[in-house]
Amino acid sequence: MKVFKIIGSLFCIICLISCKTELKNTAEISPGTVLPVSTVINLKNPSEGNSSLPRLFAENDKLYMSWVEQKDSRSTLYFSVFQNNQWATPVNVNSGTNWFINWADFPAIAANNGNIIISYLQKSANGKYTYDAKVNLYSTATKTWKKNVVLHNDGTASEHGFVSIVPQGESSFYVAWLDGRNTTNNTNHEHHGSGAMTLHGRLVNANGTMHPEVQLDDRVCDCCQTAITSVNGNPIIVYRDRSISEIRDISTINIVNKKSAPPKTVYNDAWEIAGCPVNGPAIASFKNNVVVAWFTAANEHPKVQLAFSKNQGKTFEKPIKINTLETLGRVDVVMASPNTAIVSWMENIADKTLLQVMKVYADGTKSFPVTVAETSFKRASGFPQIELINNKLYVAWTAVNGNAKTIETAFISVENL
Repeated sequence: MKVFKIIGSLFCIICLISCKTELKNTAEISPGTVLPVSTVINLKNPSEGNSSLPRLFAENDKLYMSWVEQKDSRSTLYFSVFQNNQWATPVNVNSGTNWFINWADFPAIAANNGNIIISYLQKSANGKYTYDAKVNLYSTATKTWKKNVVLHNDGTASEHGFVSIVPQGESSFYVAWLDGRNTTNNTNHEHHGSGAMTLHGRLVNANGTMHPEVQLDDRVCDCCQTAITSVNGNPIIVYRDRSISEIRDISTINIVNKKSAPPKTVYNDAWEIAGCPVNGPAIASFKNNVVVAWFTAANEHPKVQLAFSKNQGKTFEKPIKINTLETLGRVDVVMASPNTAIVSWMENIADKTLLQVMKVYADGTKSFPVTVAETSFKRASGFPQIELINNKLYVAWTAVNGNAKTIETAFISVENL
């Protein structure tokens, strides 16, 4: 039987090379070699028209997805719930003609016992990077939405965004975001000068009331995504930090008893870069264990790294390199067990860009990468998302065809990774 499998695999490789068959639904076994496998199941999607910026969130057996559809000058924020093997009818949350729509700074969604929060960005002035981070909140107690709630209190016409959210308690959420209130005296997006981009956070209740906002870090990278998880009810935020000497490595901040601990570097990549790489980290947890995935190009060697923590994110073990080909980063990560993570990233093979996923173990062993889809290296393809429910890995990404953008979703059984 094994002989027949090997012969079949070799035949697939020959067909792939000679006929240049589509690389969709493939698993890579060595650099430059891909084998077709029937593990990726595509789903019928709830989005329509010019749609992009998908964001996934898993709550028990429910999978939530938010996205934005654009028609002419109007942007509309939707979400849908995946249950009973299908996406439900989309909910139109909010819309506007003065939103800030950006390939890397996309709305975040989370749910907590039926309460829902979804963020979006709205222009606050005429400047290119002057916009507010706002949230829409659904309270299951009142069965009503409270919309257009501004996250921050500074009132400055500056950049606020890259929101990440995690449930807290029975009906609340901890929200973190990048805040540019100290950069208003600067004239460019890199925020050089006396003011730097900062990291802020606060607790937001489903009824729209909010605890005081807190500055968590006074100098961070300008436009990389933040990410957040929770261990024993305590949020852990991961983000790209920024030193005075322009080292932009990945840091975490633990919130314990509503107080923030000092930032800790996950690993000293020592990536010195003058501008923001627009390539943020991802974080996930399973009981007391945590995993962080990130992109770095230190020493001009782009790579995706993944590091485990067995002590609630207080310290991290030596990172595991993930990519085998030229990578674009754009990572996401989930945990399937205390010692097992699944990571997604984008990388190039010849003239094709692939969306890859891989199972990684805390001891450093890795499964073969599985190619979810062929995608685009262009910014419009955004940041693919993954979530794990009932032993199935769900994936959402933006497909680009010329100027047209559409959201694609699929799932893979974890046993096939």
